[in-house]
Amino acid sequence: MSKETLEYHWGKHHRGYVNNLNKQIEGTELDEKSLESIILASYNNGDILPSFNNAAQVWNHEFFWESMKPGGGGKPSGELLELINRDFGSFEALIQEFKLAASTQFGSGWAWLVNDIDEKKLVVLKSSNAINPLVLGSYPLLTIDVWENLRPDYISTFLDKLVSWDAVSSRLKAAKASIEGKSNAGN
Repeated sequence: MSKETLEYHWGKHHRGYVNNLNKQIEGTELDEKSLESIILASYNNGDILPSFNNAAQVWNHEFFWESMKPGGGGKPSGELLELINRDFGSFEALIQEFKLAASTQFGSGWAWLVNDIDEKKLVVLKSSNAINPLVLGSYPLLTIDVWENLRPDYISTFLDKLVSWDAVSSRLKAAKASIEGKSNAGN
């Protein structure tokens, strides 16, 4: 990812979403809510309200930035790698599926690695525009923004040199704890 791409993406897009969202929710019942609560409320079961796109894009971008680290890439380890091998057959198969989702998303959107609650496994999905796993009922673990025109190179650079498998492992632990907490609360 070039410095120019990062600056444009963070400085223009992300900042614009934050500013627009702040204007949209000022003085409304959403003003004091968490970003996740704003997303879920404004998704409105698919009948999207005006603040959804800005709120979800803010969240998506923050999640994306936190999916990277300098000197990232490589291969995960521990429980994350075990689950990848179980659910995809191999790490290489996950990478192929993730690249395919990212490269075939038409227009702007996202590719995600998620912990699917219903299927009880890791899956790759893609979403258009601001849609994210929070409104699809899955726990997001990793994402890439696929607005780039030179997608194959961009995707490979992200996976080979930027992805933070440590962040993904931490998110997996948090997702499992949340799922377990909901299961225990239902008993």
